[in-house]
Amino acid sequence: MAEDATTDRATDGADTCCTPPGDVDSDAMATDLRVLTAMGNDTRYELLRRITNADDGICVCDLEAAVGVSQSAVSQALSRLYTAQLVTRRKEGSWRYYEPTETTTALLETLDDLRDTHE
Repeated sequence: MAEDATTDRATDGADTCCTPPGDVDSDAMATDLRVLTAMGNDTRYELLRRITNADDGICVCDLEAAVGVSQSAVSQALSRLYTAQLVTRRKEGSWRYYEPTETTTALLETLDDLRDTHE
């Protein structure tokens, strides 16, 4: 009798456990990983926070002084953030100014909310 109950559950779909998960969009996953990887470095993350905290963009020279790494390291980090579409840049004279994208602002606000929830 117990054997019949097990068979009935398996055939009616109730209590099944090994249902394959839905497909994963590989292009979306690659994009997400590019963004997360760009944020996943101490220097790049600090730059994102400083850029987001600036009122009307921030100059590269101010970022170099603030994070305490070489000009080359800052330039490489900013290039990676720009490629990941986490910052925009504009040129004024010989200076470049960086601003966060809406995506960056949303991501950092989400991280703030998560941190506040866990404190």
